[in-house]
Amino acid sequence: MATTTTWNIDTTHSGIHFSVRHMVVAKVRGSFKTFSGAVLLDEQSPANSSVSVRIETASIHTAVDQRDNHLKSPDFFDVAKYPLMSFDSTKVEKGSGDNLRVTGNLTIRDVTREVVLEVEQLGVNKDPWGQLRAAFEAKTSIDRRDFGLTWNQALEAGGVLVGEKVEIALELQAVKAQAAAQVA
Repeated sequence: MATTTTWNIDTTHSGIHFSVRHMVVAKVRGSFKTFSGAVLLDEQSPANSSVSVRIETASIHTAVDQRDNHLKSPDFFDVAKYPLMSFDSTKVEKGSGDNLRVTGNLTIRDVTREVVLEVEQLGVNKDPWGQLRAAFEAKTSIDRRDFGLTWNQALEAGGVLVGEKVEIALELQAVKAQAAAQVA
């Protein structure tokens, strides 16, 4: 009997965050505000699990409108041409303790590269309305140039304005999908 259950990502209690070096010495942090996805989780056999997420690139938010507009432009995400980013897992492996290692395809600007998410399962709990919720944290890093995000500017003192390495952190809370009612 299959033990895989579907958990829909609750975007009001989840976050997709990133940070990147700015002017070599500082970090700029941001997030994406609009996304959706689901986790198919088989606790007995993690290899049967999967994750799928869609992110609206125009929902990027760094708390600075001018920077957000530049990130939405063709210099970076080109949101008019590439409105979505996606992640689809290809392999889920058990890690130490309750941790998982999720390998998958990340697509940005129609460029797909394999990335590995180190996932910590934080637990499952019932909310006051009787729904089961699961929480996960995941981390990875990418080289933005691998996805065609190559814009930069040299600094007079050396180095570049925007770092190449982007740290990605996911905080996901998911609600267990209700079983469909049987029709007689």
